[in-house]
Amino acid sequence: MKKLASTTFALALGVSGAVLAQQAMTEAQVRETLIHQGYTDIDDLKFDGGVWRAKADSADGSDVKLRIDPKTGKVYPDKEVSRLSKDDVRAALATQGYTNVHDVDFDDGVWHAKADDKNDHRVKLTVDPANGQVIDSKD
Repeated sequence: MKKLASTTFALALGVSGAVLAQQAMTEAQVRETLIHQGYTDIDDLKFDGGVWRAKADSADGSDVKLRIDPKTGKVYPDKEVSRLSKDDVRAALATQGYTNVHDVDFDDGVWHAKADDKNDHRVKLTVDPANGQVIDSKD
């Protein structure tokens, strides 16, 4: 009876280990996820302490350290980053009717830019780092 219980327990551990292994993301999947989210120059990707860890450049050019959930792929940067580059912000503002976009800079978790609005007024803009939408405009 003890032998049967030991065998059953060992099989259960093997099966649950296999299930966990199947659910965890591979290194290639993690790298693909990071690239899809706008990260570049991905270095030191390794599984450590129950999470994937990496160093990378965000879309705005910031160096970041990342932790990645091995089951969901959710990325946890060590500091707030933008998924958009300066060129992405310029393009987003152009599609919203702004012209002469300049002084585009990422600071305090949002993009800032100067531009001319639809009425040719010079404005200072605050732009959402996730989608490029203007969240504040000042003369």
